[in-house]
Amino acid sequence: MTTLSENARIFLNETRFAVLATLNQDSTIQQTTMWYLLEGDTIVMNTKAGRLKERNLRRDPRISICVEDGYSYVTISGTVELIDDTEIAQRDIHRIAVRYHGEETAAKQMDEQFSKEQRVTLHLKCERVHEYL
Repeated sequence: MTTLSENARIFLNETRFAVLATLNQDSTIQQTTMWYLLEGDTIVMNTKAGRLKERNLRRDPRISICVEDGYSYVTISGTVELIDDTEIAQRDIHRIAVRYHGEETAAKQMDEQFSKEQRVTLHLKCERVHEYL
């Protein structure tokens, strides 16, 4: 595992979106814009079970994300750990939703959408990091 630089940590802790790249079964790349949370040197993401990215990751857990702001960016790649525990996944989507929309909107999203879905948490350890800041 690689340790993030202080500049990368500051950059990633600002509210931005990650573009997640997974590999389709035919080896083409599938990309998705994702919410994320930085915890130590781990990127925490969450998705609804059954989506293409989740199916791809069960078959091949190698991923890459890119978080950008104009010409500044951090890319992180490695192997993702999928966490299927319902309690953990629901807690994580709530924490991530609060990061992007605040407590009030996150509570509404939990009530109206997320609590009704089977969710999966993704943990990406920072194995390879490239930054241009």
